[in-house]
Order: sequence, then C-alpha cells, then structure tokens
Amino acid sequence: MTTFIQLHLLTAYPAANLNRDDTGSPKTLKFGGAERLRVSSQSLKRAIRTSDIFADGAGANIGTRSQTFARALVTALQRCGLDEKQAIERARSVVEADGLGKLKKDTAETEQLVHLGPDELERLAQLAGALAEGTSFDKKSTLALLEKPKAVDIAMFGRMLADNPGFNVEAAVQVAHAFTTHRVTVEDDYYTAVDDLKSADSTADRGAGFIGIQEYGAGLFYLYICIDADLLLGNLSGDKALTKAALAAFTEAAAKVSPRGKQNSFASRARASYVMAEVGSAVPRTLAAAFLKPVTANGADADIAALSITRLENLREQFEKAYGDVTARVVMNVGAGTGTLAEIIAHATGAVDAIAA
Repeated sequence: MTTFIQLHLLTAYPAANLNRDDTGSPKTLKFGGAERLRVSSQSLKRAIRTSDIFADGAGANIGTRSQTFARALVTALQRCGLDEKQAIERARSVVEADGLGKLKKDTAETEQLVHLGPDELERLAQLAGALAEGTSFDKKSTLALLEKPKAVDIAMFGRMLADNPGFNVEAAVQVAHAFTTHRVTVEDDYYTAVDDLKSADSTADRGAGFIGIQEYGAGLFYLYICIDADLLLGNLSGDKALTKAALAAFTEAAAKVSPRGKQNSFASRARASYVMAEVGSAVPRTLAAAFLKPVTANGADADIAALSITRLENLREQFEKAYGDVTARVVMNVGAGTGTLAEIIAHATGAVDAIAA
C-alpha cells in the first residue's frame, strides 16, 4: 500500500503582497462565497525549491531548469575550435535528438524551459569533445537524459518533456494553493518618493518626486501538502538516505520559507504557527473544508489562529470517524507551546523507513 505524508500548515502574514497577478494586486480566491487572499502553488514551490534550506539538505542533488543550458555546450565546443554557428548546430543535433526541445533560430536557447538533473548536465557536458570531432550518434538512445535523474526537485515536483515523454517524471509532491481561513479585503498603500536634491532646495516646490499605489493584504493562510513517499523513493532510485534528506529539507522549508514577492517593501517573512503531519495509507484529503465558512473573530479577545486550529482539528476527527481513516499524526502548535519542527520532520522522514526497498 502507498504511504502518504500529509502536511497542514497555518501561517500568519502581516501586510504583504507575496504573490501578485498581472495587475500587481495580491492573488485572491472566492471560497465559501467569501474573498480570501491566495498564494499560488507555483510561487510556494519555487520559494521552497530555491531556498538555502532546501539547497543545504539536497546538497549537489538539485536540478537546473532553464532555456539556456545548451549555452555551456556551445561554449565548450567553441573552446574546441568551432565557430559559434558551427557550435550551435552541433549542439542542436544533441538537443533535438535527445528530445529536449528545439533550439531557437541561431541561438543556444530552447523554446521551452527544460529541467535537467546534475548527472544529466554532466553527461551533456561530456559530449562536447565528441561533437567537436564530428562524431555521429545513434538517435535511438538518449545522450543526456536519464529516466530517473538524481535530482530531488525533479523527483518531488516532476518534469514534462513534450518532445520526449518517455523521460517525464511524475511529481511525488502535491502543493495546494494557500488561502486565508477568513474573509480578506485587499487594501491600497498610497506612497511617495522624495527627491532628496529638490527637498534640500528652498526655492523648489514641495511636491514629491514620485507617487504611487501598491496593494496588499494580511491574514492567516492554510496550506495543504501531500507527498507520495513511495513514488518519491522510486523517483530517487530507492536511495532512502537521499529521500529522507530531501523530505527533511522540504518540510523545514515549507514551515520557514516565504515567497519573495514584495519582501523589500513589506518584510513579510513568517514561519508556520501550526503544523500537523499525518502519515498513513488512507486516501489523502485536504482539510480546506474546515474554512468553507470563513473564520470570524467576534470580540476583542477572539483569536483567529486558535479558532482556525480548532476548526482544522475538529474536521480531521470528523473525517476519521466518518471514513474510518487511520493516520498517525504529530502536531506543532507554537501558540500553545506544544511540539517542535524537529518532531514533525522525524515523523515525516520516518515514513520512508517502513517502505520496502
């Protein structure tokens, strides 16, 4: 049976614009008939994937996603004596034969983003010498691609190669869009920028050098994450040590790392106030329905966080009673002073030990 690790996090953000739409406004969501602030799954995953915490935990086992990975191959070929045009054409023969995509005309950039593991990038780099000598390759076998690259970010978040679907990797980690447990109204921040030289000139007008408006919001966000531990272990070729290190780094980053949107304007860095980690073979489920009715703080002493935690834990118990699900859980509640992140991580990574190699 498949082992699932489910994480439920509540994180309070003050004034922030972590993830904005094409107009610069914070992303929102209508849920239960009420408007909430939202942070997209893509924004959350990128914040985790590019964090120092994730990098430290994964070590060298992190992939690179880019349109420009072929530039290194072109540079290496130029060092071997080929001119730029020749180098690009030789690189094109590998990139397109391997199904990595198509190079744009007269450039070393692919038309799409391609996610390659460090071992695949190394294989690609090693082709330079052979390509410089004009060696031809059997197009039936891939030159750089591996079915299971040793890259924890690819193993977790997957990859899609439209031109070579046989080397797609199914994501082992599903990250929901985070949203506020309560109703939120997006607000405007009117600001001015002062011209220092003009303000020092007593004869100049007193007007600002620039005026503008930026939107923001604040609230307590619920985030749900589901990890297929068996698939993650399989994507990493059964390497339990690496799988546990990746899980530990991911879980720590999920609790500590904030998206980077407008951080210089708002310094809205926050850590999760509450984390519940569940491990079991029951069909996974989000607890978002706990907030279908927006949490409302009635009275000066009402605590949105405490009310949200109560809603979350009550729904979990009700689901367990109704469906008979059995999941072992560990909770960290900062406000109540119970549990630690170390215990959450140990619970999540311990699931890997029980999986048959």
